[in-house]
Amino acid sequence: MYFYIKALHIIFIVTWFSGMFYIVRLFIYQVEANEKPEPEKTILTNQFSIMIKRLWIGITWPSAVLTLIFGPWMWYLYSNFSVPDKWLGIKLAFVVGLYAYHFSLHAIYKQLNNRIYRYSSTKLRIWNEVATIFLVAIVMLVSVKKGMSLVWGLGSLVLFVVLLMSAIKIYKKIRSAK
Repeated sequence: MYFYIKALHIIFIVTWFSGMFYIVRLFIYQVEANEKPEPEKTILTNQFSIMIKRLWIGITWPSAVLTLIFGPWMWYLYSNFSVPDKWLGIKLAFVVGLYAYHFSLHAIYKQLNNRIYRYSSTKLRIWNEVATIFLVAIVMLVSVKKGMSLVWGLGSLVLFVVLLMSAIKIYKKIRSAK
């Protein structure tokens, strides 16, 4: 039974991350559509609102909930909730951070639903990469586990974040030049 639960856990992690990656792209498109002249503005923002609601409520939220169900279930079947080793503890800390990120996306979802535009498309592009950071950290912790030192792992993650933010700045310059 453990491997079936593990498979379902992985499936819902993938759909949850897919939803989080795509939802922010839709947020960006809706923010940019809001800056268009009428009637384009209304047509696009209405369409993006529909797409955002279907993705967030129909796919992303259920995937987050099912991930939260199958993860502890898998942990119970594998270890009967024994005290986690330090790597699982660190991974779980990143998972808590990922859920905090998910809730921040829900706050943005509610704001956009009420036509409140607090974030620019540039800020949302940066925020979109937070999921990438969590993905890299969690996958590395699950895959490499004890084969990586904590110092090298955190150092590599910081370097990855610096490179990612640099790429965003370069992209913004290229986009502004066009």
